[in-house]
Amino acid sequence: MFEDIKLSFKGIWSHKMRSFLTMLGIIVGIASVIAVVSTIKGTNDQIKSNLIGDGSNTVTVELYKDGWPVDLSYESIPSGIPVFTDDVKAELIKNDAIEDAAFYRFRDWADSLYFRNIQLQNQICGIDDSYLYVSGLQITKGRGFSEYDHKNYNKVALIDKIVLNSLEGEDPIGKVIDINGEPFTVIGIVDKRSEFEPVINSVQDYLNYVSSSSGTIYIPQELWPVCFKFDEPLNVIVKATSTDDMISAGNAAISLLNSKLSVADGSDIKYASGNLANAAASLNSLSSSTNILMIGIASISLLVGGIGVMNIMLVSVTERTREIGLKKALGAKKRRIRSQFLTEAVILSGIGGILGVITGIILSYVISAVALIPVSISTPAVVIAVLFSMVIGIVFGMLPSVKASNLNPIDALRYE
Repeated sequence: MFEDIKLSFKGIWSHKMRSFLTMLGIIVGIASVIAVVSTIKGTNDQIKSNLIGDGSNTVTVELYKDGWPVDLSYESIPSGIPVFTDDVKAELIKNDAIEDAAFYRFRDWADSLYFRNIQLQNQICGIDDSYLYVSGLQITKGRGFSEYDHKNYNKVALIDKIVLNSLEGEDPIGKVIDINGEPFTVIGIVDKRSEFEPVINSVQDYLNYVSSSSGTIYIPQELWPVCFKFDEPLNVIVKATSTDDMISAGNAAISLLNSKLSVADGSDIKYASGNLANAAASLNSLSSSTNILMIGIASISLLVGGIGVMNIMLVSVTERTREIGLKKALGAKKRRIRSQFLTEAVILSGIGGILGVITGIILSYVISAVALIPVSISTPAVVIAVLFSMVIGIVFGMLPSVKASNLNPIDALRYE
């Protein structure tokens, strides 16, 4: 075995240029596979990172009418929309893809919104006791809503950092915000548990990933009818058990909420997810299809490289016919001859595979720098590429090694 390896390296080194040109097809093929897989994996990781955001793995499900979110600031409440109870939340959480869920109500603005003499232009959100955890928010100053606040309809509010920055430097804790004529005492300031900056490479990325910067004021959802005079339909935000379960969690929530509706037949009113989950699924599906196509094209290069290996090994058998005849005359068995040439083919392909991996990694980073495309080197792709190159050596080295082992020693010794 070790003698075969030694002879193989000696044979390859004695014909350096020919061996390199033989390996070139394998190098190009494997480099192409690694560059393609790494680029697509990097793009998918970026999509997933933008989708995950701060790592909360949340999907929002809202009420839609005729393909657009229902905006109760401008239209009346649709009939047949129930107010969901904690029993519905319990049903949601039973789903294996959903870790937790929270109900909330939302308005882009209030008719009258003031902090002292400052008129505010902020969003209003009525939340339950699970909302802060599910949406990835934390209290940075003051306190959050207590069970007592929810049960006793206490007029208390939380604000985020954007609202805080609009208050002209005043400490809002203990101060009053007037929402449609109702006084709410600010008891806390909230912020995301972790900061997240999405990667913006296009206008579409900006529209997809950059949220509104108008800031939000949070009140207990039990106080919503006090401010807006109606017990409006609820939206839901679900926290998936993992990033890969986000699509399943969103679809499960949509299916359950829509099953509770009793709208008139033919009415295009339903719950749907307007965030990035479905868009990310489409992009990942497209990337997977592209991945398969590009790997198929790169595999053609590997096939060509394999044929090159077989060709050069056949040439090697022809050049060393007398050597083979001498070995067989001295008693070398067929499997010994076969093993020698097969080992040389495998080593030739293996070296090509290693050089292809190095070239592919370098090429991936060059593509990333030139085209501004993220890359993520796929370890499985690297391992598979090297193993595949070895398989090429075995498959395409088999014919020359068999031909060498079957040579008649007398004819081989007479070969000129």
